[in-house]
Amino acid sequence: MTPQNAIAEYLKFTGKKTINITTALIDCDGILYDSMKNHTRAWVKLMQKNGIRCTRDEFYLSEGMTGVEIIKRKFREGAGKQVTDDEALALYGVKNRYFQELGGSPVMPHATKMLNALKQAGIERVLVTGSMQPTILERIDQDFPNLFGDNRVTGHDTRHGKPNPEPYLVGARKAGVEPSACLVIENAPLGVQAGHAAGCFTIGITTGPIAERELYRAGANLVYPNMEAFVAALPELLQALNAKPE
Repeated sequence: MTPQNAIAEYLKFTGKKTINITTALIDCDGILYDSMKNHTRAWVKLMQKNGIRCTRDEFYLSEGMTGVEIIKRKFREGAGKQVTDDEALALYGVKNRYFQELGGSPVMPHATKMLNALKQAGIERVLVTGSMQPTILERIDQDFPNLFGDNRVTGHDTRHGKPNPEPYLVGARKAGVEPSACLVIENAPLGVQAGHAAGCFTIGITTGPIAERELYRAGANLVYPNMEAFVAALPELLQALNAKPE
């Protein structure tokens, strides 16, 4: 898929004649931090402690949902148990403790280059994550100084996690723009679905084990094989997205 073909398909899908991207709505885990390996290990440990069979791949596919939603679904499907919000929050706290015990998550290679490239191009950056973990969220200002500010949407700000479009709709609203002015940057099918459903031009980046075709199937307009490839393509992509029709 070339940028030109992707743009043509997006315009057809939205019914718009032009695109004017002013804002990037950016996922956290798997985009800014190489954290999914430890997240999936922590999820599996939590489930196994509660007698629920699962694999790490299941949690790569559920990335983007809030922790409470994941717990409710897995306990319902794996144990036939309805978990209350308070019970789910308590279990989520245990999962976060397991996650912290595995050590810190490194910044994703080339993530800082991506954010700086967006900033230099005049594109506002908004963090959009289903996470409610203070340890990760507190790192944003330290690891990416002057690149986000208060522009962030977390699991505390929405009632519905990805694949519901609400997180990205809230992100666009925080930036004061329409979703069609936003570029979503994601690595997971549920996040891609959310960006697509919100009406944003949606980028998929394969920073984990999920195949490129799965991101296209979820609704990605373009998919890049890694963050380095996306950063290299970004200036030309932004130019194509904001080109005026002849």
